[in-house]
Amino acid sequence: MASQQAKKDSTRTFILEDEASESKIVGFYTLTMTPVDLKALPSQLQKKHPSSISGGLIARLAVDERYKGKGYGEWLLLDALKKLLQASDSVGFPIVIVDAKDGAKHFYEKYGFTTFRDAENKLFITIADIRSSLD
Repeated sequence: MASQQAKKDSTRTFILEDEASESKIVGFYTLTMTPVDLKALPSQLQKKHPSSISGGLIARLAVDERYKGKGYGEWLLLDALKKLLQASDSVGFPIVIVDAKDGAKHFYEKYGFTTFRDAENKLFITIADIRSSLD
């Protein structure tokens, strides 16, 4: 599926291979763009970005069960955020969005993501916050 979506220029998927066995995938993430409903954002962001219509999307981020609890999820998330930050330097967008699977919301909150007002498992972080935390 990742290959098909990449050929259509819909998404980009990045994988982390097991160093000991390149045939094993530790985890992966998929990036794309998504429309943004400004009304679902806090008022200060609505005022700051009144004409913004899209954001970066971490469409998928997963770690194989065999590798969970070893910091790979954090590594994948930080790598995804770095790539989206680089993209925002060329094509401006103010936020990164993630639709957290059940039980994953707290993982993203640890890294500064905030829940949308209208969707419990939909979270965002601003590009400005990513830039300040990675510098």
